[in-house]
Amino acid sequence: MKPAHASKGAATREVIVARALEISAERGLDALTIGMLAEATGMSKSGVFAHFGSREDLQLAVLDGAAREFTEQVFVPALRERRGLPRLLAILERWMQRTLADGIRRACPIGAAAVEFDDRPGPVRERVLGYVLHLRREVARAVQIAIEQEHLQPGLDAHQLAFELHALMTAFVLELKLFGPEAAESRVRSSLARILGSLATPAAASPAH
Repeated sequence: MKPAHASKGAATREVIVARALEISAERGLDALTIGMLAEATGMSKSGVFAHFGSREDLQLAVLDGAAREFTEQVFVPALRERRGLPRLLAILERWMQRTLADGIRRACPIGAAAVEFDDRPGPVRERVLGYVLHLRREVARAVQIAIEQEHLQPGLDAHQLAFELHALMTAFVLELKLFGPEAAESRVRSSLARILGSLATPAAASPAH
């Protein structure tokens, strides 16, 4: 059994990370500071610093929290869908809904950090890169299962299609910020229908498959 003070410390850390996620979604990961977070949580700087040895540690914790949120909101619900194209479509649908929920003034901290830290070597960039690669691998796995279920054409390069889908969803964020949710959603749905529709097999429409 964990000591009470350890459990309390973990709970406090979770509160801090949750607030840091909110701030990062609104202002970007690079704007996050120990002082800003102390003010937002009503804690002292030393209190926040006790849970994170440095600003960089705090940024890494935010990225980890954002990755957990993405998994819980996108991949976990999608696993309830039928293997193959239905599951791949569920992943993309949940991803779109998460992006739309962020709206014009918010963004996924990982996606924002990919822009902020793309030319800044270090642990934060490496963590972002790791999560982007992991996301693409998971999408590629869903594509591969759809190929194996004969829902998508045989011989497709699953990793290439995962790259294209990831690129489309990244463009969706920019489209949303510049042109608004209605126009952005229409564009991305049209593109997904064209891409996946051209690659689907007749078996994809069969409920028994």
